Amino acid sequence: MKWIDGGVCAAVGFRAAGIHAGVKTHADWKKDIALIISDRDCTAAGAFTKNVVKAAPVKIDIAHIASGKARGIIANSGNANACAPHGEEYAIRMCKAAADVVGCEPENILVSSTGVIGQALNIQAIEDHMAELYQNLSRSADASDAAAHAIMTTDTVKKEAAIETIIDGKKIHIGGIAKGSGMIHPNMGTMLCFITTDCAIDSKYLKKALLDAIAISFNRISVDGDTSTNDSCMILANGMAENRQINNLNEDYDIFLDALRELCVLLAKKMASDGEGAKHLITCEITGGKDINSAEIISKSVISSTLTKAAIFGADANWGRVLCAMGYSGEKFDPDKINISFASAAGEIEVCHNGRGLDFDEDLAKKILTEHDIEIKIAMQEGDASCICWGCDITYDYIKINGDYRT
Repeated sequence: MKWIDGGVCAAVGFRAAGIHAGVKTHADWKKDIALIISDRDCTAAGAFTKNVVKAAPVKIDIAHIASGKARGIIANSGNANACAPHGEEYAIRMCKAAADVVGCEPENILVSSTGVIGQALNIQAIEDHMAELYQNLSRSADASDAAAHAIMTTDTVKKEAAIETIIDGKKIHIGGIAKGSGMIHPNMGTMLCFITTDCAIDSKYLKKALLDAIAISFNRISVDGDTSTNDSCMILANGMAENRQINNLNEDYDIFLDALRELCVLLAKKMASDGEGAKHLITCEITGGKDINSAEIISKSVISSTLTKAAIFGADANWGRVLCAMGYSGEKFDPDKINISFASAAGEIEVCHNGRGLDFDEDLAKKILTEHDIEIKIAMQEGDASCICWGCDITYDYIKINGDYRT
């Protein structure tokens, strides 16, 4: 497999667009509505927030995607359409507006919103600009870029990627765009992720592959411990690569799953790296765990620890924060077997061995922790399981961003 350009337009038969419609009234130049459409009907699958409070678009998508079919996705930023007046009505109107220009049934359109909770969505602005949005549809990389920017809220950079692999002698393309910067926590965070592929795959196996990919990517990142009302990850597969359809767990499925996992992991890391106000991407790698479930729980606990995040922000090799976070994870382990190291492009330093602190070089440790990408390496010495999770540091800017987010 190899990385390619094009985002959601990398897959054959997909077009995208993103424009400013006026949902974001405070910024008349920022794109705020996006459309992704396939030339033909697709098999479809999705995963959504586990928050009991679900935004109107999530409720509509759960109903629409039950058929395992879809034609496209309409999305807006600037307003979450969650706990808002006329929420489901407006979400349905978004689907209908997109369906009217595309020429399909509203039930074949998936819908997403992101932004402020509790305020009425400016549905008129979206409907008034739908024809313009449709006219801007293109297969170009620039079109995917426009759609990626249109779903951003507090993101500082777009999240976009595409990958190519070979199945049944055919080139298969998988592309995705995502948004996510704050309210990020395992079980998906305020994230939207839209994935397209030209692979021919049955909806049952498409959903299985998506859930498997999410489990080791979006469900292994944390920015601030909050899980949103709008979290959605959806994938459309139009079969235009003309490979034999994947309809069982065979080698073709494994190849597709491997590529999808790579894509989702990269997008997840982009989200963690762009955490609100963050200065560092934190990777926590557990090795020697007793089993994968235990290793994942412990790794998540470390990257979710506010005190660990603060220590990384201060370039302080305070490994006690790490060991403490492991200890309250709920998992049983022997603290006297734990080895902890910090690593980055500047080098690697062991700071704890068999549960006891080492007399390490503080200057080297600080140099290592000053890099953007920081690794926390934990050797459990209890088994063969390993797991990697991703997070970011917490900074003063996080408070600034969220202190006046609504106003």
